Amino acid sequence: MRRPALWPLARRLRASGFDVDLFPYATLWAEPGQSLARLASWMRARAPGPVHLVGHSLGGVTALALFAVERDLPAGRVVCIGSPINGSQAAARLRDVHLPWLAGRSRALLEQGVQVPGDREVGMIAGDKPVGAGAWFARFDGPHDGSVAVAETRSDRLAGHLVLPLSHSGTMFSRAVAAQTAQFLRHGRFAADDRG
Repeated sequence: MRRPALWPLARRLRASGFDVDLFPYATLWAEPGQSLARLASWMRARAPGPVHLVGHSLGGVTALALFAVERDLPAGRVVCIGSPINGSQAAARLRDVHLPWLAGRSRALLEQGVQVPGDREVGMIAGDKPVGAGAWFARFDGPHDGSVAVAETRSDRLAGHLVLPLSHSGTMFSRAVAAQTAQFLRHGRFAADDRG
């Protein structure tokens, strides 16, 4: 995803008092290992204070994958937005219809999913407005945001999970997503949580 798509969220987080840097990475052409190594260096350069990560879709998957391969990273919380941490039906379907290149070099990471680290507070914001191209490829059985099924975003290891009536791309522009992200980064919980 191009950085300009994240500018509205970044602007709102800055207005909430956060120092925001956008980490650039090539989702289609870079090997995941290269992106993870660069992200680890990027985090370490911002130490010693807490370094929180906010990732949309593959960005959230990449953030969580980092903690499986890197140690001694600065403390901080993670908010994933529409991230298929249990694997992506849409990415798997692209493979099945002989279009795997559309998922880029991170396809395996998207298809397999990632573990939520046990030593870091991670929150997930999912959408359930079924508008998006992913719905044409994946055959979602339950609620989805047009690209990612809500079930693909759940884990018992999450510190918080929230579903909002938004599409996959709509989450990047939502004031509610920005407010809930700021809440989680400050307190380790959302103002509301759909887990009961």
